[in-house]
Amino acid sequence: MQIIKQDQFDEIVNKGITLVDFYADWCGPCKMLGPVLEEVSKSYPDINFVKVNCDDNMELCDKYQILSIPAVFLFKDGKLIGKTGGYQNDSAIKSFIDNSLSRA
Repeated sequence: MQIIKQDQFDEIVNKGITLVDFYADWCGPCKMLGPVLEEVSKSYPDINFVKVNCDDNMELCDKYQILSIPAVFLFKDGKLIGKTGGYQNDSAIKSFIDNSLSRA
């Protein structure tokens, strides 16, 4: 998963479908979620999976009102279509993606 910075964010999420993992290096649940998202990404080749470090990108986290991490947001052509938080297993993340896409 690519780690992106604030100045890359709009360009990346404005094209197609992008799942963004808002995380921090010190966050235990974030460390647990990372490998799950890596594995899930293999089932969704058309979705761009990226990570945003909240400690390094505070303005972006403020913009999206990230109050707890990990926070997972799904964008389609720049529009937020779903968000979820906390550690989740692969089936829960897949359900989140599928449900968000079906409502988009």
